[in-house]
Amino acid sequence: MVLVEAESAADQIDEKKWVYDSSMDHKGRVPFRASTGSWKAAFFIIAIEFSERLSYFGIASSLIIYLTKVIHQDLKTAAKSVNYWAGVTTLMPLLGGFLADAYLGRFSTVLASTIVYIMGLVLLTLSWYIPGLRACDANACLQPKKVHEVVFFLAIYLISVGTGGHKPSLESFGADQFDDDDAQERRQKLSFFNWWNCGLCSGLVLGVTVIVSVQEHVNWGAADIILTVVMAVSFFIFIIGKPFYRYRAPAGSPLTPMLQVAVAAISKRKLPYPSSPAQLYEVPKSQNPHARLLCHTRKLKLLDKAAILENNGNAAEKQSPWRLATVTKVEEMKLVLNMIPIWLFTLPFGICVAQTGTFFIKQSGTMNRKIANGFEIPPASILALSAVGMIISVTIYDKILVPVLRRTTGNERGISILQRIGFGMLFSIITMVVAALVEKRRLDHVEKDPLKGSLSMSVLWLAPQTLIIGFGDGFTLVGLQEYFYDQVPDSMRSLGIAFYVSVLGAANFLSSFLITVVDRTTDKGGKGWFGKDLNSSRLDKFYWLLAGMTTVNLCIFAFFASRYSYKNVQKVVVADCYEGKQDQSGAGSNV
Repeated sequence: MVLVEAESAADQIDEKKWVYDSSMDHKGRVPFRASTGSWKAAFFIIAIEFSERLSYFGIASSLIIYLTKVIHQDLKTAAKSVNYWAGVTTLMPLLGGFLADAYLGRFSTVLASTIVYIMGLVLLTLSWYIPGLRACDANACLQPKKVHEVVFFLAIYLISVGTGGHKPSLESFGADQFDDDDAQERRQKLSFFNWWNCGLCSGLVLGVTVIVSVQEHVNWGAADIILTVVMAVSFFIFIIGKPFYRYRAPAGSPLTPMLQVAVAAISKRKLPYPSSPAQLYEVPKSQNPHARLLCHTRKLKLLDKAAILENNGNAAEKQSPWRLATVTKVEEMKLVLNMIPIWLFTLPFGICVAQTGTFFIKQSGTMNRKIANGFEIPPASILALSAVGMIISVTIYDKILVPVLRRTTGNERGISILQRIGFGMLFSIITMVVAALVEKRRLDHVEKDPLKGSLSMSVLWLAPQTLIIGFGDGFTLVGLQEYFYDQVPDSMRSLGIAFYVSVLGAANFLSSFLITVVDRTTDKGGKGWFGKDLNSSRLDKFYWLLAGMTTVNLCIFAFFASRYSYKNVQKVVVADCYEGKQDQSGAGSNV
């Protein structure tokens, strides 16, 4: 990379004007700080995220309604179909994140995946308007055409593929616009994840109110047209921002260095440990002053053997990477391994979140939805309250809690990332308890008056549980985004965001599996916890089960979180890593 020749020598000497964190501008040069990155670039990126979430939640929030009313699936089958689709949609980012980090780059991955996404929306629209693809020739029918089911599922799974590249690449690309080595931009990055989720929630609110209202009061095809147009417009807005972005070149497969560490550690497993960790091999920072080197940690000591020098350290640089790894490469593998328990013990929270897109919506459909002079809200619109709760909690956290905690603790972040995640899990427990109590009350209304059922009960009874889960999202989901972006190796940041999304994806599959297990376990004489409809089911007991599981899980999560070692980046001299200067704030760097 070469600086623009027209720049004066004085400008080239003033390093504060340039970004030296391996970023490039759109022409492959060292980016100029004043004209690239930061919020000026982030706003373009948040705009397309808003549009994508509008489309996603416009489809996802009413999917169970479409499957039961148009395709005529029963409640259990529809809930499983939604969970399978949501699971695939949120696991696909693992593949998309890998391709973005290793080969395509984040910007190119966003472009390609958005095109696939728009193709899915177009096909979804055609399945409603083309006569041969419609569900029925008449306004209603008991059995939809098979071709409609095939095209419909093909369309929504194309959207899954588009989301797979879009979700991990776009968020990590947005975070890349802020330089970790600049104090001001580092603080801006902490706020970026909060305001990113405000944009996300704004898309969610419009998706589950405006789009769902069009689906209910006009038709599904009209809503699909709106989503297609909005997504296409945001795609062009994203392209317009190209000169303002900072880019990072793909660094090859991030899995190869980890495999090299494992092979080197196993091949040298019989070698004795050196007397001091400072004797382990590391490339001098002077050879690459802008590289981010990691400090040595004492956990998983077996992997340290991959960095032991042989033959008195002669010609270390010429040894095969399959025989000798640097301390940084070893520590990067430790980071990934240390994330496994955190990933596993956030899954129950994801299972609780999965209920909002299935059973919460079906509950609202059985209740009195008339508000404000008789206006009847669509069943899926209840999810707008979870977005409102998330926006409130994110705003309070970013504007009130963090500044107060910074002053009282002296910690730039306020509280650690894992503390934020754990605090949000408390809200998921409260949500399930409230949901169980509300559902029991609804069933009592059904028992007293089987004809009217729960229509005498206002849908606003669901407001508390929906708001509370939104509060939890503002802490746990935002914390998970920040955690998986910050704590993975620098070469895996798209994949890191995919790890966060995969929590929700795996949780959706686990939710379907749990429903199946509970249904078979409790089904005695056709009277289990899950019947053909809500009124013959016992969702309240299922919610109590989730509350108990999440409580036990939170205790286990707290145990692992208290012993977690955050990424510690050596900034000044290597000796700092061996003098106890460990960063335990969750900030991810030692400045």
